[in-house]
Amino acid sequence: MKNNILLIFLLSFILCVSTVTFADSTNDNNAQTNSSGSNTQITGGYTSTTTNNNDGQTNTTTSTTTNNSTTNGSKVPVNSANAPSYSAMSQDVCSMGVSGSVSGMSFGISGGKHFRDLNCERIKLSKVLYDYGMKIAAVSLLCQDERVFFAMEMAGTPCPFEGKIGPEALEQWNKYDVERPNYESYISKLETRSQIDEELAEIARQEEEKRIAEEKARKELELKKLKEEEEKKLNNIVIETDLETKEEKIINVHSG
Repeated sequence: MKNNILLIFLLSFILCVSTVTFADSTNDNNAQTNSSGSNTQITGGYTSTTTNNNDGQTNTTTSTTTNNSTTNGSKVPVNSANAPSYSAMSQDVCSMGVSGSVSGMSFGISGGKHFRDLNCERIKLSKVLYDYGMKIAAVSLLCQDERVFFAMEMAGTPCPFEGKIGPEALEQWNKYDVERPNYESYISKLETRSQIDEELAEIARQEEEKRIAEEKARKELELKKLKEEEEKKLNNIVIETDLETKEEKIINVHSG
C-alpha cells in the first residue's frame, strides 16, 4: 500500500512540474529583406530622381525596392516516455518485475513495480522442509495448491490433515470440506456428480419399469396359454363323455 501511494505521488509531481510543448509551424516567422538598387535602404515609398538638362532633354531615373520574405516552418518531435528496467531478480528471491510507460503530445508517464511469486515461494519452502527431514510438512505445504491437492486425492494418497494421513485424513477432509483449498471446484464437482447420479438413477428406474412390464406381460401370456390348454382338455373330456354316453345308448337300444 505504501509503495502504491509513493508511486501515485511521484506521478502527480511529474505532471505538476512538466511543461507543455506543442509542435506548431504557424508561429515561426523568419523574415529576410533584400533591397536592390543602391547600398542605402529606402523605406516609406521614397523615390530618388536625377535630372540632367542637356539640349533640352530630361532623363529621369527611378530606383525600385524589392522585399523578399521567406518563412521556414519547424516540426518539434514529441518526447518519448521510457519504461524503467525491472529485472527478474538473479538472487534466490521469488519476485517478478513489471514496468510500463505511456506518452502523449505534452507529457509522458512511466512506472514499474516488483510482485511476489507465491507459487515460487511455496516450492522453495517445501524444498527446505524436505531437506530438514520434514517430509509430511513439505507435502502439506505443497497441498495448499489446489492442483496438488486434487492430484493427491486422485492418486489415492490424500493430503495430511492435522497429523492424520491416508483414509483418516480423507475422512476429515470430507467432514470439514470447507477447509479444502479446492473447495469451490470440489462443490462444483459434487453438484455435477449428483446430477449425473440422478440421471443414471432415472435411467435405471425406467429400465426396471420396462423389465417389470415385460415380465408381467410374459406371465399373463403364460397364464393365458395354461387356461387355453385347460379349456382344451375340458373340451376333450366332454367330447369323450358324450361319445361314451352315445355308445351306451346305442348298446341299450340294441339290447332292448
